[in-house]
Amino acid sequence: MIHPLRRSAPVLAALAGAFPLSAVAQSSAAPQAPDDILVIAERQTQSIEHAPTSRATVTGAQIATTINAINVEDTLKYLPSLVVRKRHIGDTQAPLATRTSGLGASARSLVYADGALLSALIGNNNTSASPRWGMVSPEEIARIDVLYGPFSAAYPGNAIGAVVSITTRLPDRLEGTLSAGTSVQTFDLYGAKATLPSYHVAGTLGDRFGRLAVFGSVTHTTSTSQPISYVTATANPAGTTGGVADRNRTGAAIRVLGSGGIEHQAQDNVKFKAAFDVSDRLRLTYVGGLFRNDTASTAETYLAALTPGAPVYTSAFSSGVYRYDQRHWSHALSANGTGARFDWQVIGTLYDFAKDTQRTPTALLPAAFAGGAGTITRLDGTGRETFDAKGAWRSDAAATHTISAGVHWDRFEVNSNRYATTDWIAGPQGALNQASRGKTRTVAGWAQDEVRIAAPLTLTVGGRYEDWRAYDGCNFSTTPVLSVAQPTRRATGFSPKATLAFVPVRDWTVRASFGKAYRFPTVGELYQAVTTGAVLTVPDPNLRPERALSGELALEHRDASGTARLSLFTESIDDALIAQSAPLVAGSATAYSYVQNVERTRARGVELAGTRTDFPVRGVDLSGSATYTDATTRKDTAFPAAVGKLLPSVPHWKATAVATWRPTTGIALTAAARYASRNYATLDNSDTVGNAYMGFYRYLVVDLRARVAVTPRYALAVGVDNVTNDRYFLFHPFPQRSVSAEVTARL
Repeated sequence: MIHPLRRSAPVLAALAGAFPLSAVAQSSAAPQAPDDILVIAERQTQSIEHAPTSRATVTGAQIATTINAINVEDTLKYLPSLVVRKRHIGDTQAPLATRTSGLGASARSLVYADGALLSALIGNNNTSASPRWGMVSPEEIARIDVLYGPFSAAYPGNAIGAVVSITTRLPDRLEGTLSAGTSVQTFDLYGAKATLPSYHVAGTLGDRFGRLAVFGSVTHTTSTSQPISYVTATANPAGTTGGVADRNRTGAAIRVLGSGGIEHQAQDNVKFKAAFDVSDRLRLTYVGGLFRNDTASTAETYLAALTPGAPVYTSAFSSGVYRYDQRHWSHALSANGTGARFDWQVIGTLYDFAKDTQRTPTALLPAAFAGGAGTITRLDGTGRETFDAKGAWRSDAAATHTISAGVHWDRFEVNSNRYATTDWIAGPQGALNQASRGKTRTVAGWAQDEVRIAAPLTLTVGGRYEDWRAYDGCNFSTTPVLSVAQPTRRATGFSPKATLAFVPVRDWTVRASFGKAYRFPTVGELYQAVTTGAVLTVPDPNLRPERALSGELALEHRDASGTARLSLFTESIDDALIAQSAPLVAGSATAYSYVQNVERTRARGVELAGTRTDFPVRGVDLSGSATYTDATTRKDTAFPAAVGKLLPSVPHWKATAVATWRPTTGIALTAAARYASRNYATLDNSDTVGNAYMGFYRYLVVDLRARVAVTPRYALAVGVDNVTNDRYFLFHPFPQRSVSAEVTARL
């Protein structure tokens, strides 16, 4: 399944079995067989990175037992302070929000799978810049680790919010699974009711042949979504009946004319992983993946003509009808060396949009359902390449002094081209009418020194120097007419880090951490085109990097039965990169939304998280978290109304709770809940109505799952997500009650 590489990329590489796992929050639960290739890789990576930060973990066994997981995003939904905006099964636009950043800040977190970067750092938004979750399936996961805050020099400044590290399995013996499942959502909004089924089939197979270990997985998913967009107006079009009265997010009266973005998807995920032990101290690893997505979206009108009663569509419905055809490839290659005092790793990765096409009509519906004029937008050639080399030296077997260091290189490219076509469904590609292109490159070096000062004290200090460059940027448009070659940009930054950990008594740790981070602009932020009347304007290709100062004081207890952690955290960002409303031309009274540098934002809060096994009685496992965050704009000259208001989609409160009862061997019954308080879509919090299309509302979602191991080889599971049928919006309407069932067989 090795795809011919489209680029003459620098060194490919990435992941030995477990990048980038650092010390694990629940390491006592991990298998410790000395000859397990996965565990060896985990230990080696931990020794190099030594990330001195708070973390949370969920294992593959916990996922299978407690979570109704159709897609990999589902596996994160009960981890502290995290929110993934997954609008429906198979959603390809599912950004990650952390305890200090919202859903529109996708570039303030990092997601890795076996060392290959899943974060799409081509933008900082909740659409095309969402992580490429489709490259991983739940069935192949060994564990997921989340590191909070930019306190490790081993990670770039995008770690401001969190680093999510997914480790997939690499077996030491013959293993295989085959699973099949279905999920059915009942959706009812604005009088339109629908029953929306989805289906998935997944298989894995792996074995070890002497020095060679191999693992493969295949997953196929088909799904149908609820509407993810609505067409609204102040009144019905003349000569029509129907529509539904409502209020928009600012409280104004509107008519809901119909819905769009009703997606039917067919997706495939194929993975192959191989590790070869050249010797007892050297391992080569390759990980390859293919994600295929075919999506067809349609629209539904609530309008009808007064006579003769035929359906009526306005021009606004056309944008909710489209087709996606995506083929994305991921490759990663690594070499890992271990020794008595020194470990090293060389890693390279490539992610390629080999084919990424969206077809959309420009003609009016309903005639356009059968074809007609439209556009074809291609992202073919978009992607990224990365390279890392790192190592760690330990002074003795007890690692009383550890020095780690590394170098990093990456290149991101956006290649977006829109063409006219005479038939949006199957017509040929016509003339180019819009293009946005550009590249960024970062070269970095980092070092970190961890020293045990005395028995109860460990000090970790480090720093990361980054040299960033943006180049080959251009914007082109025929309507309005524009052809601009953007200037080359370059910036540098040094980010110091420090953590002091104190162990006053056994099982207790007090940890104080400080970190500075530079988050450089993405290609999408630099070269975003905005239409102002008849002029297409690039607002600011000279955006400055945002600079974060973060701190955390954590008190943590850990023993064989679980963990408990209380964290006080703070984050101040200068020149925060945020899309906000402001004039494009000095002195103009007309405001438009585009990415700008906001002088300062600040987030402060407290997070309480814990896990406990066999509590309060044997057979009951509990986990949960509660986070309070006060995240506000502190200075914003261009938009003073935002000062003192909550940052978009960062609520004051987030909470999770999971309880699993095992009444007997092989049976697990789980109840879980997720909560978020009222949050906002706009910087000035002017969206006073949260539970409306484009608004952000509070929610309390309760999920249930029952899993029965019928035999050691066969398991059945049934579940209900959103059992109370909470109806809420996070800009889009979110899934209502869904019932799922699955069966799994193992070799």
